[in-house]
Amino acid sequence: MSPACQQRKSIALAPGVVDDDDVRMFVAVVPPDEALDDLDEFLDVRRAAADFRWSAREQWHLTLGFFAEVRERRLDELVGGLERVAARRTVFATRILGGGAFPDAAGAKVLWAGVDAGDDLSRLARGVRGAANTAGVRVDGARFRPHVTLARFGRPREVTRWVRVLDSYRGPEWEVSEIALIESHLGEGPRRSPRYETVVTIPLGALTGGRLGW
Repeated sequence: MSPACQQRKSIALAPGVVDDDDVRMFVAVVPPDEALDDLDEFLDVRRAAADFRWSAREQWHLTLGFFAEVRERRLDELVGGLERVAARRTVFATRILGGGAFPDAAGAKVLWAGVDAGDDLSRLARGVRGAANTAGVRVDGARFRPHVTLARFGRPREVTRWVRVLDSYRGPEWEVSEIALIESHLGEGPRRSPRYETVVTIPLGALTGGRLGW
C-alpha cells in the first residue's frame, strides 16, 4: 500500500466504520491561482446579471474521471494506477478559453468554460479512466469533454447570450503538472453544495508517490 493511500485511510475512517464503505470521488486537474483569478475577474462584473447558481471559485477544476462509488478496499490499487499513469505523462501547457452549455445552450443544465489542451488532456483522461477500470472502480459520466463548471440549473435555462460572452474569454496560459484525487461530500458545502477534499496529488512525469493534500 502506498504511504499516501495508507495515511488517507487512517484519517478518513472513523472508529466503528466498516472498511468497505463507498466514497464519491473524482480525479481532476486544478488550475493555478493565476488562472482562477483571471476567470473570476472576468465573471465578477457579470454574475449579477443572472440569477444562476454559480459555482464557488474554490470548486473550479477539470474533471478527468468521476467515480460515484469507490470501495475503500479499492483505493490502494486506484492510487497506484494513477501514479503509473501520471509517471508516463509530461507537463504540458493549456489555458481556459471559450465556453458552452450541457446539454445545449437552449436548454442548459450546466454552464461551463472550455479548456484548450490539444490531445494531452484527452490522453491523460483516458489513462485515468483506464486506471480506474483496472482497479475495479466504475467510471461514471459521459465521454470526456474538458471544461470548468461555472453554474448549474435546477431546470433547463436559455443561456445562448452567456455562451457568446464566454466565447470572448481567453485566459492566461498555465502548465498542467499534477493530477488530484478528490473526495466529494454531498451537501456539506455552502448552500448545500458539495464539499471537496483533496486526498492525494500526483505529479506528472515522476516515479515517486503522490503528495498528500490533507
